[in-house]
Amino acid sequence: MKKAIDKARLNMNKNYGGPFGACIVDKDGEIVACASNTVLKDNDPTAHAEINVIREACKKLNTRDLSDYILYTTCYPCPMCLGAIIWANITEVFYGCKKEDAANIGFRDDYIYNFIADNCLDKKVLKLSEINRDECLKLFEEYSSNKKEIY
Repeated sequence: MKKAIDKARLNMNKNYGGPFGACIVDKDGEIVACASNTVLKDNDPTAHAEINVIREACKKLNTRDLSDYILYTTCYPCPMCLGAIIWANITEVFYGCKKEDAANIGFRDDYIYNFIADNCLDKKVLKLSEINRDECLKLFEEYSSNKKEIY
């Protein structure tokens, strides 16, 4: 966790992003990758510490499966990062601050949590509309019939 904090502080003070850092370690505790939030530096709203460290670790290890690794992060992951963590097959996460701590300094993760909890029905937040399902289903059927890899 100390490495994640150090990485977050360094990049936060460079105005690269918020006070968020993350490290991925193997089962022996060896650090594979450390990254921070670089939303401001990269002009990328998805450049959260957890996303950045997952990308770095996957590239370094030449895999998309991090099931044998542990993630340390300075704050409870936002919904996007939780999704990425689950997609990467990481099954253990240690976090420092709570999501309420992030809210207390102005980060709005709760906005997204509330939207999801309300079954994504708040049209003021995001309007979701289904279109061209039949055409899209053909694409899905083609993928399935060609026995493409599921990940």
